[in-house]
Amino acid sequence: MQSPNPDKPWLAYSPEQLIEQHKQRLNAMPWLYYSLKPKQLAWAEPWQQAVQAKLQALETVTLGTNSFIAETVRIFAEPGRAIECGERLTVAEGCFVHGPLTIGDDVGINHGCSIDGGRAGVSIGSQTRIGPGCRIYAFDHGMAPDMPVFQQAVRSQGIVIGKDVWLGSNVCVTDGVTIGDHAVVGMGAVVTRDVPAYAIVAGNPAAVIGDRRDK
Repeated sequence: MQSPNPDKPWLAYSPEQLIEQHKQRLNAMPWLYYSLKPKQLAWAEPWQQAVQAKLQALETVTLGTNSFIAETVRIFAEPGRAIECGERLTVAEGCFVHGPLTIGDDVGINHGCSIDGGRAGVSIGSQTRIGPGCRIYAFDHGMAPDMPVFQQAVRSQGIVIGKDVWLGSNVCVTDGVTIGDHAVVGMGAVVTRDVPAYAIVAGNPAAVIGDRRDK
C-alpha cells in the first residue's frame, strides 16, 4: 500500500488501522494514556472501560478510577485472593498478576512482570514503579532432602513494597521481604532480605550500596 503523501505514510492506512496501532503502543507503554488528546480519548476511554469491566466481572478485582490495563495482562483473583487497586494504576502488556494483592495510587507496572501473592499476599505502596520483567513471589517451597520439592509444603509469609519505591528491570523479590518507603532496587537484583527506607540496593543477594538522601 502506497501513501498518497510520501511525507505522511500513515495516510495509506484507514482510521481503524491507525487506532489498532495506537492500542498496541498503549499496551506496551501505558503511561502514554495520560497524554492522549480528546480525539484519541474518544476511542481509548470506551476501550479501557470495556477491558476493565470484563476483568472486574470475571475476577475478584477492584480497580480505581483512571487506570489503564493492557489487553494481554493476565490477572487472576479467586475468592479469598482478591486484588484491590488504587487510582491511576497502569499495567503494561505481558504481565501475570495473581492475588491476594493490594496496590496504592499512581503505581506503574511495566511489561512482562510476574506477581503472585501466595497465601499471605503482596502489598505495593502508592507511587511505586516496577520495571520490566520483575518477579515478585510471596511463596516458597520446602527443600528437605527426603522428598521431591513438588511434594513439600509451600510457605507464604507475604511481601510488602513501600511507597515511592523503584524496582529496576528484572528485579526478583522473594517471600517474606519488606522493602521500605522510597527505596531503589538496581536492575537484576535479587532481594532476599528487608531493605531499609531510602536505601539503594543492588546485586545477588541485594546489598545496600547507597542512600537516596545522599543524591
